[in-house]
This record gives sequence, C-alpha cells and structure tokens, in this order.
Amino acid sequence: MQLFIGGACAGKCDAVSERFPAARWHRLEAGTRLPDWRETVVAEVPLVVTGWADWIEMALSDEPDDDRLREQLVAALEALVAVERERGTTVIVILPEMGRGIVPMAARLRRLRDLAGWLAQDVAELADAVEYVRHGLVKSLK
Repeated sequence: MQLFIGGACAGKCDAVSERFPAARWHRLEAGTRLPDWRETVVAEVPLVVTGWADWIEMALSDEPDDDRLREQLVAALEALVAVERERGTTVIVILPEMGRGIVPMAARLRRLRDLAGWLAQDVAELADAVEYVRHGLVKSLK
C-alpha cells in the first residue's frame, strides 16, 4: 500500500497519475459500505482509492461513536492490504491533510478532522511508502 497525502489542490492526483498511469481509480461514495471497491480490483493493475473524507463526513451521521467508525476504517484498510497481497496489485490511498489549518468551531467538523487524522496515521502505519505532496512537489516520508 502507498499513501499520498497533502492539502487541497496540492497535486496529489497528478502525482499519482504520473507515477501510476495505468491505475484504476475508485472513489468512495458517501453512504456506501466499506469496502465497496473489491469489484474494481484487477490483478497486477494498481488501484487508487480516493474520497475518504467525503465518506467519513457522511458516516458521521450514521455512527456517533468515533472508535467504532475508526474500527470500520481500519477494517477496510486491512481488507485493502489483503486484496493487494492476493491479487498482486498495488493499492494507492489518497488522503487530504486536514491537520494544518484552523480547528473548526463546529463539533461535527472537528470529528471529521480527528477521524481524517487517525485514518492518515493508520494508513501510514500499514503503507510501504508515504508521499507528502505540497505545491505539486512530492516528498517521500517513508
């Protein structure tokens, strides 16, 4: 698994497209169950998974417990790692960096920020490579 993380419009998708031109892209849709990307995995073809923040934002309404929601996210990540091994593919996760701005006043937005940060930590732990993208520049962190 590889993680590309950075702020809004930082160049994450461009960096991934350049590095993995033949990849299949899957955007998590709000309100869908994790993992709904299994059908899109093709052996030896990289899979890019985006839309995590939108999925989390919608899931906040359905799950009031942050620990349970984080468990769902970790289970999805572990399933991605398993599929990666089974099918000989590379999974690329694109995440927005939310921890560098102003902390929101609204509790819901703080929850989103917290869960996105925990997700980033969990992906980084599982990932073989972590790339930070800022201003279109890619810096390898792991």
